[in-house]
Amino acid sequence: MLTKKQLDLLEFIHKRVQRDGVPPSFDEMKEALDLRSKSGIHRLITALEERGFIRRLAHRARAIEVVRLPESLGGAPSGFQPRVIDGDKPDAPPPAAARPVETADAISLPVMGRIAAGVPISAISEVSHSVAVPGQMLSGQGDHYALEVKGDSMIDAGINDGDVVVIRETSSADNGDIVVALVEDHEATLKRYMRKGDTIALEAANPAYETRVLPVGQVKVQGRLVGLIRTY
Repeated sequence: MLTKKQLDLLEFIHKRVQRDGVPPSFDEMKEALDLRSKSGIHRLITALEERGFIRRLAHRARAIEVVRLPESLGGAPSGFQPRVIDGDKPDAPPPAAARPVETADAISLPVMGRIAAGVPISAISEVSHSVAVPGQMLSGQGDHYALEVKGDSMIDAGINDGDVVVIRETSSADNGDIVVALVEDHEATLKRYMRKGDTIALEAANPAYETRVLPVGQVKVQGRLVGLIRTY
């Protein structure tokens, strides 16, 4: 993934190399990105090099080669797609025990709207915005997305109204998993999954809500809960 500053710097270097045949100086990069010191540029350059987008050539001044570009800047599609993360401040001195934001393992996920933790609501398919989540929150293989919780039916599982849940896309689940379930192809809900024979129970984590028991053919698992983000 790329932070917004990293993406901005990569685009600036690429355009200058295309125009002048040589990369910009560190002072020009600092001015272009509106940073207060060149230390922020050094960290951005290092991060881009570690991710394989640029290469620094030894013993040559201003020798930076653009190795590849993300698809958003005209690069060829690949299995790895850098994502943009807003809000980094690379020129600020990091806390003693923290890494710079540029190298933090954060990934931007699409927030696909709101999911009912209560009575099911219409199925969600539109991206409303994005949210940065720690990479260690993502588990297993496959794509991930985020949903904003509406309702309190999962409150005893620690999931409150307004929380953002991180979901790993999957069509299967084990008993006890908290899943995004699509009911009759048009209603989506966040519930605990329990299958017995030819029926699936969608259990709430709030005694005020009844468990829904449905035929297997009426429920499709759309993903499994792997993380939660709460804003205070």
